[in-house]
Amino acid sequence: MISNEQFADSPQPTGNALELARRVLTIEAKAIEALRDRLDATFTQAVELILHCSGRVVVSGMGKSGHVARKIASTLASTGTPAFFVHPAEASHGDLGMITQHDVLIALSNSGESAELLTIVPLLKRHGAKLITMTGNPGSTLAREADVHLDASVEQEACPLGLAPTASTTAALALGDALAVALLDARGFGADDFARTHPGGALGRRLLVHVKDIMHKGDALPKVLVSATLSDALLEMTRKGLGMTAIVDAQDRVLGIFTDGDLRRTLDKTADIRGTPISQVMGKNPRTIAPEVLAAEAVQQMEQYKINGLLVADAQQRLVGALNMHDLFRAGVV
Repeated sequence: MISNEQFADSPQPTGNALELARRVLTIEAKAIEALRDRLDATFTQAVELILHCSGRVVVSGMGKSGHVARKIASTLASTGTPAFFVHPAEASHGDLGMITQHDVLIALSNSGESAELLTIVPLLKRHGAKLITMTGNPGSTLAREADVHLDASVEQEACPLGLAPTASTTAALALGDALAVALLDARGFGADDFARTHPGGALGRRLLVHVKDIMHKGDALPKVLVSATLSDALLEMTRKGLGMTAIVDAQDRVLGIFTDGDLRRTLDKTADIRGTPISQVMGKNPRTIAPEVLAAEAVQQMEQYKINGLLVADAQQRLVGALNMHDLFRAGVV
C-alpha cells in the first residue's frame, strides 16, 4: 500500500492541467485541418506511385518519426498494401539489402534533414527504388530528392516549449492513415480481405464467421407446414429450443415465422391452442438472411429490427437454417 506521505514531495498537477490538455488537442486538431486543406495532386501521385509498385512499400524514419513510420507500415500492411519498417541507421549497416529496385520507400522526417535518411537516399535512388517523403519542410533536402513529396508541416507544436514533437507527429500519422485508406479504396479491399489479415481474436471472429457456419440446420431446424396447428408449432419450438419456428410450404419455402413473443400475444386473444391454425397467428413475410452473409450482418439486422432470431433462406426463399442471438454470442461474433 502506498501512503500519502510517499506522494508529499512528488510534483502535483497544476490548476492549468485541463486548460493545457484542451490547448494541446486544439492545436493538434487545427494541424490536421490545415493538412486536409493543403492536400493537392501530389497526394494522388503518391497513391498512384504505390499502386503501380510491383514490390513492397518500405517505411522509414528516425526518433519519433520512426515510431510513426512503424505505425504507418503496420496500417498499410493490414489494409492490403504489403509494407514493412526499416530503421534508417540499420539500413546503413546491411538492412539496405531488404529494399529492392521494385520497392517504394516512404521516408518520414519533420525537418527533412535526418542524416540517417540522407545517407541512404542516394543509394536507393541509384538502385532504382522510388522515394516518397513526408516532411514538415517543403524546402528540405529530402523534399527536393523525392519523387513525390507530401507536405506534413504544422504551424506550431502542441508542446508549450515548442520542442517535443506533438502536432507534427499527429499530422504525419494522420497523413499516413489517409494514404492507407486511399490505397484500400483503390484496391477494392473489403471486409473479407481485412479478415484474412486479422484472423486472431474477436475481430477475426466477427469478420470471418458466416451465417452458414453457426446456423441450425437439418434435424435441429425448427419448421412446420402451413397446414399445422398452433399446438404443432409449440411442440416444434419446444423440441428445437430456439424460441421460434418457421412456417413453410411443401417445397420448404418460407411463408411465416412464429416466436415466443407471438405466443404471448396470441394467448391474449385466444385459448384454443389445439384448434387454431398456425397460418392465422404466424408473422407473415418474415425477415430472412442468406447463408453466405457474414454473421456480423445478422447481428446488425437483429439490433436494427429489435428481434432475437432470423430464418436463413436461399435465393428461392427455401428454408436452409435458423439462428438466434445466443448462437452469435457463442460464436464470439457479439
